[in-house]
Amino acid sequence: MTSEKGPSTGDPTLRRRIEPWEFDIFYDPRELRKEACLLYEIKWGMSPKIWRSSGKNTTNHVEVNFIEKLTSERRFHSSISCSITWFLSWSPCWECSQAIREFLSQHPGVTLVIYVARLFWHTDQQNRQGLRDLVNSGVTIQIMRASEYYHCWRNFVNYPPGEEAHWPRYPPLWMMLYALELHCIILSLPPCLKISRRQQNHLTFFRLHLQNCHYQTIPPHILLATGLIQPSVTWR
Repeated sequence: MTSEKGPSTGDPTLRRRIEPWEFDIFYDPRELRKEACLLYEIKWGMSPKIWRSSGKNTTNHVEVNFIEKLTSERRFHSSISCSITWFLSWSPCWECSQAIREFLSQHPGVTLVIYVARLFWHTDQQNRQGLRDLVNSGVTIQIMRASEYYHCWRNFVNYPPGEEAHWPRYPPLWMMLYALELHCIILSLPPCLKISRRQQNHLTFFRLHLQNCHYQTIPPHILLATGLIQPSVTWR
């Protein structure tokens, strides 16, 4: 049953929610928007309460803005314990990855999980190494799936009354292709995903370019999940 109400006017996160059109332009995996958006959740210690808010790029990238804002708070110190979940429209660049690692090294009680809608300049070797360094530092990085999009819509978007169930359904193929490329990055494999954009009609094209090393290293079920690879059949 679909609720006839939007977010409750008594919801303390209401003023920190983004508009539906913002969510769509920032988090559509087919779009290559330059600006980045961050939706985040913080759970302090053993408290069941979750603090939610959002941020966007300024003169700094949104990841740096988050770290500077959080560490400037009086109650935030090196021994603090909290779990943080990010929903990023773009994955961190290599400089932001460095800043994140430095922040986590200074605050060992903080855990970070990152969901991303797209991979930022994923063919750049420094960006790829930056993501690997984050994973090796204990950060969980995953591509956003339908469940994460729905979670963000419900908890971060000021959706109209009756529209809770009408969150954007993006094609799963784009998510699978980004997930495949993220596996390549983590496994130190060459890029397998090629992305191009035609400016005249604003269309984004994704092309898969698999090499022998991809077939030999990436688990078969991940390749098959894209629907672009056919399972081999042995005839007797």
